[in-house]
Amino acid sequence: MSVILTDAFATYQAMREDFELHRRATFARAHAELRGELLNARGRAAHIDPSSLFMGPHARVERYASEELRRWFAQHGRPTVGQFEVQRWSGRTGQVAGANMAPLREIA
Repeated sequence: MSVILTDAFATYQAMREDFELHRRATFARAHAELRGELLNARGRAAHIDPSSLFMGPHARVERYASEELRRWFAQHGRPTVGQFEVQRWSGRTGQVAGANMAPLREIA
């Protein structure tokens, strides 16, 4: 495998690991602030794992989340892997530009 692809894969893998830490921390914060009231009656009856509402399709939140959790997401957000990746990459490219290197858009 090329060095470029190896580096890209390692970068993506590190981003996913960081996202998982962020997702777990977000779940812990919501759980603490809402005192565990994360599921509605339908979610409790279906034995849904509350942490599963912090990943996957938003339709799952609409179906199983408590009103308190929906309001919490409205206030604090429910970041996706894609959003996290963009934020991480923006920070990374900002660091590269700050290291006396031209931003990618200026190279083209």
